[in-house]
Amino acid sequence: MALTVERTLPARPDLEQQKKRAKALLKAIRAGEPQALARLASGHPRHVHRAPADLGAVKLADAQVVIAREYGFSSWPALKAHIDGLSREASPQRPFETDPQYYRDRAFGLASVKSTGERGALRIIRRHHPAFAAASEGEIDAAPFTQADAELVVAREHGFADFAALEARLADLRGGAAREPFRDAFKAIKAGDEAALAAVLDAQPDLVQALGTNGNSLLSLAVAFGRDGMIETLLARGADPNLVNNKGANALHNLAAGGRAEGELARAERLIAAGTSVEAEAYGEGGSPLALALFWGKRALAERLARESVTPLNLRIAAGLGRVELLDALAAPDGGLLPEAGRAREFHRPHSGFPPWRPADERQQILDEALTYAARNGRVEAMDWLVRRGADVDAEPYNGTALVWAVRQDRLEAIGWLIAHGADPNRPCGLGGPTWLTPLHAAAAWEGRPEAARLLLRLGADSGLSDPAFKATPAGWADHFGNADVKAVLESGD
Repeated sequence: MALTVERTLPARPDLEQQKKRAKALLKAIRAGEPQALARLASGHPRHVHRAPADLGAVKLADAQVVIAREYGFSSWPALKAHIDGLSREASPQRPFETDPQYYRDRAFGLASVKSTGERGALRIIRRHHPAFAAASEGEIDAAPFTQADAELVVAREHGFADFAALEARLADLRGGAAREPFRDAFKAIKAGDEAALAAVLDAQPDLVQALGTNGNSLLSLAVAFGRDGMIETLLARGADPNLVNNKGANALHNLAAGGRAEGELARAERLIAAGTSVEAEAYGEGGSPLALALFWGKRALAERLARESVTPLNLRIAAGLGRVELLDALAAPDGGLLPEAGRAREFHRPHSGFPPWRPADERQQILDEALTYAARNGRVEAMDWLVRRGADVDAEPYNGTALVWAVRQDRLEAIGWLIAHGADPNRPCGLGGPTWLTPLHAAAAWEGRPEAARLLLRLGADSGLSDPAFKATPAGWADHFGNADVKAVLESGD
């Protein structure tokens, strides 16, 4: 069988054909064929640095992992589940909100993700939109896709023929004409009412494996709200910690994406002990729980996840972890970067509030993006490594300069280092929703960073600059976000 690299599944894939491809790849790996070894290194998180002498230890399961990940799945079971699922009707998602706008927003997010070509979104569309049922992923990617198309997909994910039928169901739920047990369980989780959750599960035990809107399980929702007692209850009742939502996210992804920071490490330990995969990918290739934790600058959580597996191993992950020995391993002898440095970067945002992007396989962009990951995690030694190799301290490879990300995550040492090495303390950029903000505006927004604001002022930031959208200075932003401590620093100039 010819040894080919395929990254797009046909509309009707054959599992037996994929098994044959895995066997052919295994044979080529054990024979030491360079292309096969490169695929093993880039496609299997635990075999990045396998020495030729160890090739006899590579198993068929390892080759299957490579095949699955080349298609954008985190594991062979995930690929198999996808193929098996195409031959049967999926269980509909259970609505847990009743406002139709919530679902329109979900549809808008799907259309936004589709615009990036992310394969998970293309597969959702093919599965639930009748006009794309026989289309290839490439054809779906190239096709126009409207808000109405996206709303149809969301409705059909929930088991309804169209969005109007979904709206009618939501109206019945709001008015009390219908009940949805999953929604009752969600309300109990949101309220922190353990007795109410137990009562719902007693009446409907199967809910522990059910999926709500966006494919979220009750366990993942409990993790997102930091409900430790409910996490234990759900696991004890058989909840699968590896159920993923329609973005591919499992419970560890939800932990890394947000939720309560208090108790985060203990929650991670519990989920890891329960067998939750640290190598599953969400929001596109490379979107492991580790990548998500580093995106948000969650150093301690990222370090715990990295003890299980550094997945994926690329330049931005190594930089975010501050692992200079991994950065060195991704550098070419001539001073350039190895191909692995830029692989698995399809994941670039945790939700559609951030703008869509398609990463490029360009050395400068790879270096500059890695610098933002190092900055938001306060990894000064990694920042030095990157800048010495050409990273631009003022670059904005995707939605935020290194300096603004350092401010956003309150990394004071990184702020000082960047400005000392030429970063402009007044350079505006985007971040999340806002498309124009200076580092001082970032310090004034969201939770507020008074110490970062104080340091920026001392290092030359101008507190009198106004953003073009709201005509507001950083002090105005601090006032809007209710950050009186930041406003006091800005107004005192100290």
